[in-house]
Amino acid sequence: MALRNAVMAALLEGEASGYDLAKGFQSSVANFWMATPQQIYRELERMEGEGLVAARFVQQERRPNKRLFSLTEAGYAAVHAYTTEPPAKPTAIRDELLVKVQCVDVGDLQAVRAAIAQRMELAAAKVVRFERARERLLAGRTEDEYFGTAERIGPYLTLLRGLSLEQDNIRWGEVALKRLDQRTAALAARAE
Repeated sequence: MALRNAVMAALLEGEASGYDLAKGFQSSVANFWMATPQQIYRELERMEGEGLVAARFVQQERRPNKRLFSLTEAGYAAVHAYTTEPPAKPTAIRDELLVKVQCVDVGDLQAVRAAIAQRMELAAAKVVRFERARERLLAGRTEDEYFGTAERIGPYLTLLRGLSLEQDNIRWGEVALKRLDQRTAALAARAE
């Protein structure tokens, strides 16, 4: 998937500055796509050149002027066309922590254990953020009411995926820590 598709997906929420998009990536599309602010700004420039987005200048008094971007008709057509394409391939996990876990038998077990615990803390913080975002989206409605009345359901569905991923990170971490503790006890028993 190209960054442009993630930018267009973010712009479906409405007009935004590059700064707003970068912040939004952290709280919405970050569930499935990561990008630096510089990458986003470069992509917006390219997309504007291709007619996929339009920008308007907003003058501000105590801040620098900013450009607000929105999808053009060509941008909406590109989003539609993109959704018709099959995904390139299933997601591949590229996770340095898992490489460290793979090496734990000859590595520093306590350092790996600490890294897993840290991952669990980060996941727990994301779960809290996602639950808050979920409550904002639902705005007092049940999920059934939301899906029957919401203007857009994509953000909620991707939020559910991010929430599920982080909950699974916590579950896996609990199992991994339990098994590492068992391993530590077994090695200590053998050493006696």
